[in-house]
Amino acid sequence: MKACLAFRFRPMPLQCGIVGLPNVGKSTIFNALTKSHSAEAQNYPFCTIDPNVGVVAVPDPRFDYLVKIVEPKSSVPVAVEFVDIAGLVKGASQGEGLGNKFLDHIRKVNAILHVVRCFQDENVTHVSGAVSPKSDVEIIELELILSDLDQVDKRLQNLLKKKKSGDKEAVEQSAVLERVAETLKAGKPASAAGLSADDREAIKDLALLSLKPVLFIGNIDEKLLAHPEESPEFRELQQVAKERGAEAIPLSGKIEAEIGQLSPEEEKEFLSDLGLSEPGLNRVIREAYGLLGYITFFTAGEVEVRAWNIVKGETAPQAAGTIHSDIERGFIRAEVTPFSAVEEYGTQKKAQEAGKMRLEGKEYVMQDGDVVYFRFNV
Repeated sequence: MKACLAFRFRPMPLQCGIVGLPNVGKSTIFNALTKSHSAEAQNYPFCTIDPNVGVVAVPDPRFDYLVKIVEPKSSVPVAVEFVDIAGLVKGASQGEGLGNKFLDHIRKVNAILHVVRCFQDENVTHVSGAVSPKSDVEIIELELILSDLDQVDKRLQNLLKKKKSGDKEAVEQSAVLERVAETLKAGKPASAAGLSADDREAIKDLALLSLKPVLFIGNIDEKLLAHPEESPEFRELQQVAKERGAEAIPLSGKIEAEIGQLSPEEEKEFLSDLGLSEPGLNRVIREAYGLLGYITFFTAGEVEVRAWNIVKGETAPQAAGTIHSDIERGFIRAEVTPFSAVEEYGTQKKAQEAGKMRLEGKEYVMQDGDVVYFRFNV
């Protein structure tokens, strides 16, 4: 019998694309997120052409606590990859503003962070001439819908002959795509087509833009950061997000950029002065992670404390396979201690001594915050 705390890491894709109209603050927010200056942030359209990529650790006090009490030789948090994609404009789906190239960048990510301008500043130009969150969202959304409709129509044409010959897979995929096409033609995103998990799996290879989960980020005036509800633009964005079954998070790109330049002590004082408990970007990172449908489990030992991401609903053997395929193949059982018990008793060992550790088998569905020790034999 073998036991495992951590083996060779098999990464899962966690990639969010930051999109929006030109000059809404995407690159400023990207730089603040990644604590870098790799993305240009200028007051003119298309200052970002090739996408910038940054990897950011997901803030998680549970992980920090485990590292503190275990004092391992190394520690590895869960990370999200953010991609700063150039600003889209009206007509992008027809190639305007290098739109097709930019839309292809979006097609490759797992989820979309849609940055929307919610501040007034005559010194920062707006491509439409006026600040209107609802209109801005609709411009981007329409381009995604039109691009998807083109993709769907092409696929339906390709499936026509196979469908006529009675090809079962072609018939099933066509049925799904016809529903999607109907939704897109009505000016609604593919996500509004009411697709089941099986439906989505059938058309997964198309990577439809308007089927991706979306999180709206309202870039608001720094003076309203502590009271975003006082911003009429942000309230408008909240309503737009609600209509789409999504969340809207307020932050100030300018303030977040300033925070990124401060030491931990200076940051704490700065946030206190603003009436905030943490940087807005911390919430963005966490929400982006949750948007992708992932939860976190931990392995903790003297050699390493590591946070692992899995899709919500996965079983213990599947979680083991995230660490190494051999562990999934030879899975025997999982020794599971809820993080809440570790925190309550001070250490994982004390929690186990108090009877809080459970032995779970192949049918166990992993829970967010599980601290796990896998037993396996290959």
